[in-house]
Amino acid sequence: MGLERQTHGRKKGGTLAFHLSGELRQQIRDGMFRAGDKLPSETQLTEAHGVSRTVVREAIASLRADGLVEARQGAGVFILTSSPIDPTTPRLQDMDHNRISSVLEMLEIRVAVESEAAALAALRRSPQQEEHIIECHHAHMRQIQAGLPTAEAEYALHLAVAKAANSPKFVAFMTLIGEALVPRIILNKRSEAGETEYLAQLHEEHGRIVDAISAGDEHAAREAMRAHLNGSQARYRLLQRQNSDITTKSG
Repeated sequence: MGLERQTHGRKKGGTLAFHLSGELRQQIRDGMFRAGDKLPSETQLTEAHGVSRTVVREAIASLRADGLVEARQGAGVFILTSSPIDPTTPRLQDMDHNRISSVLEMLEIRVAVESEAAALAALRRSPQQEEHIIECHHAHMRQIQAGLPTAEAEYALHLAVAKAANSPKFVAFMTLIGEALVPRIILNKRSEAGETEYLAQLHEEHGRIVDAISAGDEHAAREAMRAHLNGSQARYRLLQRQNSDITTKSG
């Protein structure tokens, strides 16, 4: 059962994965896929929609979170039902990238989850996983120095830490929230010099996390990740206050 080829661009208020999952939901509701049917493979969906494998995985994770599909080991992804959960029920991966309050809500959850992931990574990481974390950190700096977008590199670093915790639920959490992990509202409000300073600060915070994990220091890794994410909250709250002041003065 094929899907029509489309070009998916970024749209205000959502991500590529959000729009792909929405399209698949609609196809399920319309009867293109019925309970028991197998979804097209990851490769087929990637080719049909002109998106990356990461986008497809995030879209499928969203459908799984809604109880619409299930992944069967070695067999693929199958439709469970055509009736999703109550659309008014808040979902973890739903985030309005244009609202700072939504970003702050996501950061609160991330503090709880990622701090423990970092602590476990310090205790459980393999030499290969430690090496990958360090390489992701270096890759982040290379993007900064080249003046290139850093969101994917930052996501890769946080995902590498989650994988090094060697507990699949941490990776599932990171995959589920996907691009919401690295909101970029704050960068849109800064000058080029301010953006460079901000990214350098993030890199330094990441460095403390990486150093603690490499040292096998569970407590330091937990606190370094907590400080990093709490710092992000503080930066967004400052931006929220600044926006409020501008609105008040112009009102």
